[in-house]
Amino acid sequence: MEERRFDDRKEPEIVYSKSVKAGKRIYYLDVKKARNEDLYLCITESKKKMGGEDEAPLFEKHKIFLYKEDFAHFTESLEDVIKFVKDRVGNIEARESHPVAEPQEAASEAEEEKPRRGLLGRLLN
Repeated sequence: MEERRFDDRKEPEIVYSKSVKAGKRIYYLDVKKARNEDLYLCITESKKKMGGEDEAPLFEKHKIFLYKEDFAHFTESLEDVIKFVKDRVGNIEARESHPVAEPQEAASEAEEEKPRRGLLGRLLN
């Protein structure tokens, strides 16, 4: 029987990526291509944790995988939760000191002219 090693597995190809700096955290939004050529979203939260004086900083990472068949339900629920928070606390001001990084893959001119409606709305377009 052939023994398979997990180390030999190839990391899925990232076909589009965007990062969002938010205080001490960075969120990476990566569209990846699965072995069957299907695309899915991988959301990674990375938070810098300082080690001791002689230790290098560590990065704590958490990942969420979101598959295209779940985009509509996820977007609907996310918009509902955001609306709930806005109704409770009023307008939510964006952070000014952390600009949104540009995507790795350049958008076409036609896409740049489209009105953008939130992160997941853009992913669904």
